[in-house]
Amino acid sequence: MRLPSTLHRAAPWAWAATVILAALLCVLTLSPQGPAVGPPRPDKLYHFIGFGLLAVPLCLVYPHRAWTVVVGVIAFGAAIEVIQPYVGRGAEWGDLLADALGAAGAAGLARMLPRKRPRSV
Repeated sequence: MRLPSTLHRAAPWAWAATVILAALLCVLTLSPQGPAVGPPRPDKLYHFIGFGLLAVPLCLVYPHRAWTVVVGVIAFGAAIEVIQPYVGRGAEWGDLLADALGAAGAAGLARMLPRKRPRSV
């Protein structure tokens, strides 16, 4: 499948943004957690937003492959949940569910956005 020229130019930026977001999520989710102080944090909301944002760049550039992106984001989230017990964090099914819902929601929104059609010459 050949991308229109505007999306073809955006693809490297989308991949770069995805790699940066994935690295940031690794740091945030795999850093050892200190003792909980204060009111409980909306952890699942953070997962929903973070993994939703991770899906956005590639879903915008490859809207017809959005569900492939979602599956990749879910696999990434699952890998993080598997690794977390080895770095002093707890793995939770609820986190993976929030990751999946965030990625699916972002993909759905990205597919609904209007796109400019390339002009015919």
